[in-house]
Amino acid sequence: MTRIYALASVALIGVLVAGVGVAVWLGQRGASDDVFAQCRSTSVAGGTAEIGGPFTLVSETGETVTDQDVVTMPSLLYFGYTFCPDVCPLDTVRNAEAVAMLEDQGVMVQPVMITVDPERDTPEVMDDFTANVHPRMLGLTGTPEQTDAAARAYRVYYRINREGDDPYYLVDHSAFSYLVLPEHGFVEFFNREVTPAEMAETTACFVEAAANGS
Repeated sequence: MTRIYALASVALIGVLVAGVGVAVWLGQRGASDDVFAQCRSTSVAGGTAEIGGPFTLVSETGETVTDQDVVTMPSLLYFGYTFCPDVCPLDTVRNAEAVAMLEDQGVMVQPVMITVDPERDTPEVMDDFTANVHPRMLGLTGTPEQTDAAARAYRVYYRINREGDDPYYLVDHSAFSYLVLPEHGFVEFFNREVTPAEMAETTACFVEAAANGS
C-alpha cells in the first residue's frame, strides 16, 4: 500500500510540474506575442482590449466623424472640457509639448481633445481652444449621448456639477491621456505625473514597435 501511495505521489508531482511548465510557457508565449511588451509601463485589468472602441462625434469644423476618421495616425486622446480652470489646460499643453518633441524626431502624432461638457463646448468653442494649444490638435464634441458613449468606451469618469442654470459649473473628470494607434487601437495611457519627455519617449517606442511588428 505504501508503494502505491509513493507511486501516486510521484505521478501527482509530475502532473503539477508539467502544469507549472505549461503555465510558464504560455506566459512567456503571451509576452512574446505582445509586440509592445518592451514599451509598456502600465497594465489594464482585463487587458488593453477593455479600453477604447468605436465612437461617433462632431469635429471642431462641425463634421460628423468616427474613430476611423480620427485615428488615421498615432493619436493622444484626452477627455476634458474647455471651461476647466486648471487640470485640462496643463494636461493638453503637456500633450502638445510631447507631440512637438516627437515631431522633432520625425514621429507624427496627433493630439486630440474630446469634451465631457458638450453643452458649452460647441464646435466653435473647441476650435478656439485647440488652436491655442497646438495647430494640429483636433477638438471633438457631439450630443451628450455621443460624448458619454465615447467616455464610457475609454472608462472615463466624469460628473457635471450643475445646480439650476449656473453657467459657471465645473465638471469632475479623470485625467488620463490615451495613446491610440491605427490598426491596434488603445495601447497605453498616461497619468498626470508623466512629463512631456517621458510621454514622447514611450510614444515613440510604441510607434516604432507597431511599424516593426506590422
